[in-house]
Amino acid sequence: MLLRWGKHLRGTFDRLIAASSLVPNAPVLDMRAFPWTAALRADWEAIRDEALAAITAQPGAPSLAAISPDHRAIAPIGKWRSLFLWGYGYRVDENLARCPHTSRLMEQVPGLNSAMFSILAPGTHIPAHRGVTKGLITCHLGLVVPRDGDVRMRIGRRTVRWAEGETLVFDDTYDHEVWNDSAHTRIVLLIQFRRPLRNPGRWVADTLLGVLRRSAFVQEARANLCRWHRGEQLAEG
Repeated sequence: MLLRWGKHLRGTFDRLIAASSLVPNAPVLDMRAFPWTAALRADWEAIRDEALAAITAQPGAPSLAAISPDHRAIAPIGKWRSLFLWGYGYRVDENLARCPHTSRLMEQVPGLNSAMFSILAPGTHIPAHRGVTKGLITCHLGLVVPRDGDVRMRIGRRTVRWAEGETLVFDDTYDHEVWNDSAHTRIVLLIQFRRPLRNPGRWVADTLLGVLRRSAFVQEARANLCRWHRGEQLAEG
């Protein structure tokens, strides 16, 4: 019930969180405000190698729509795959064990909420959507970025492009969409972490994230991940 109320009051909560933010309330944020991103850029090739090994080994990376039914409206079946390392504060130990270097780096991220390798097939378009709360900020680290086409993301009125070994930090509560207009796969390390806040915004954000962590959609995704690792077939549609 509290989660349903939260959806109706999301605008109010987001405005309160924005007013309490210790970083700008902008669609795209300066990576220098987040010094820990330097370690990702320095070790990006090791992260990329672990990602490629984990994605290509069995059981591979499932369709995001199969793991998170909440994403089915925007995640084309088989086109947007994900290999979760962390999800809403829950460890995915099977995948962390396959990516030990990346795992150690994730432990250094202040306020880590979620982390996954996000894999976008050639020709994929993720339609416009918004994140659930301003209490989280998103970081992308480019790992495999095709050069034979236009691979881009629109965030609000800005269009940005990934580069291998570079980080992009943004607020996903702004309307955003993604295109992989190339003939090759795009892979990024996607990290969500808690926005630096003062009170009362910190209290609001912590409360919302606590509710989300216990919500049915997060628990269903956890159950689906467990089933995937047991080798069970998951529904994607």
